Amino acid sequence: MVANRKIWVAAMVCAATVVGVTGCSKSDDTKAKGDKKEPVASATTTQAPVDPFKGLDADAIADRAVQATKGATSVHVVGDTTDDGDKMTLDLAVDSKSCTGKMGMKDATADLLKADGTMYMKGDEKFWQVIAGGEGGSAEEGQALAELLKGRWMKMSKANAGEMADLCDLNGLMKDIDKDKSEHKGMTKGPDAVVDGKPAVTLTKKKSTGETTTMYVAKEGQPFILKVVDVGGDDPGTFVFSEYNKPVTATAPPADQVMDPEKLG
Repeated sequence: MVANRKIWVAAMVCAATVVGVTGCSKSDDTKAKGDKKEPVASATTTQAPVDPFKGLDADAIADRAVQATKGATSVHVVGDTTDDGDKMTLDLAVDSKSCTGKMGMKDATADLLKADGTMYMKGDEKFWQVIAGGEGGSAEEGQALAELLKGRWMKMSKANAGEMADLCDLNGLMKDIDKDKSEHKGMTKGPDAVVDGKPAVTLTKKKSTGETTTMYVAKEGQPFILKVVDVGGDDPGTFVFSEYNKPVTATAPPADQVMDPEKLG
């Protein structure tokens, strides 16, 4: 399963590639009058936007980004990574009480939902087959599980949710961001970029393991982390973060569409 550490730390705290600043431009026009050219007093000036990170080095910018992101009340995460060589995808909106979205693994997908403090998961047939096989079960057991849960949500207790519980909880996602401060030290600024229409400063860190992580930090409004790209290592991946502080609405599924594994014997 995708863990919070996987999404936020292994793919998030880093160093940098940074800042191309748009400068001011000024032009002088001239106007002919007989054989004489006189300058026209119409110079236009475009002022460059204020750089919120002026005077800060890459590590200081990263620290601001981590602190701002930790303080968010919600976030929408979309991306992909690898786990033991298998590609995994995630599209999840989460706050401290609710979450809704999807995850994918080995060409299988599952819907995730957390409402009223309870977490639910509804996978397609391939998903339950993969889950059963991952636990050392047989293909027959996987098929039986898929048939049992077809079109139903599995109710997940704290005991069986495991790391999935952290994935679908904002506090769980955030708790490891700043656990290892060395992860966002020794960074480098790079050219400015645009992420989903938002200007961003880039911070890149090359690690001794051969992987390079690039973090994109918003230059307008709060310095939230907008994107993280990890290349060259064992677990390459890209995650995009948006809709910070936007409330997440989730409604528990109808009781007749829920299967409680604790009642299966």
